Amino acid sequence: MTAQTVDTSKLWDMIKDIRFGMLTVRGADGSLYSRPMTTQNGEADRGGVIWFFMSRSGQPVADLTQSPDVNVSYANPEADSYVSVSGSARIFDDPVKRKELWSAAAKAWFPAGVDDPDLALVAILVAQAEYWDVKSNKAVQIFKLAKAAITGEPPADLAEHRRVRMR
Repeated sequence: MTAQTVDTSKLWDMIKDIRFGMLTVRGADGSLYSRPMTTQNGEADRGGVIWFFMSRSGQPVADLTQSPDVNVSYANPEADSYVSVSGSARIFDDPVKRKELWSAAAKAWFPAGVDDPDLALVAILVAQAEYWDVKSNKAVQIFKLAKAAITGEPPADLAEHRRVRMR
């Protein structure tokens, strides 16, 4: 059974260590398209918004302008932790926030710097999220899965699974 929570601290603790999320948007043709994006959130940005820098002239911005409902997924297989976030995307024209989130790594994509007219700050307004966090070691996981295969009962307590409602 999935537990519901409003505590977002675990969610952000998991995301901060992953950094790259797969942003899924709906294209003009109705198909879903996923692209790797660097999460720009810092320690102070642990609220209900995920920040990305994107090219205003790129297809992802065109897609999310037409259809703002998006999903961002994060995976850290080494730690057996997984996060799925859904919400609405918006272009956020705030030069102060852009400067706050700017990093040297962003300059690789936007060589004209933080004031590049093609630089779009995109806010994903998180509606809900789910995470799965496996704490048992691989041997325990294999044992639980084998037991489930033999007994026909789904494995219990294989991972902490929570739904987080943001709004």
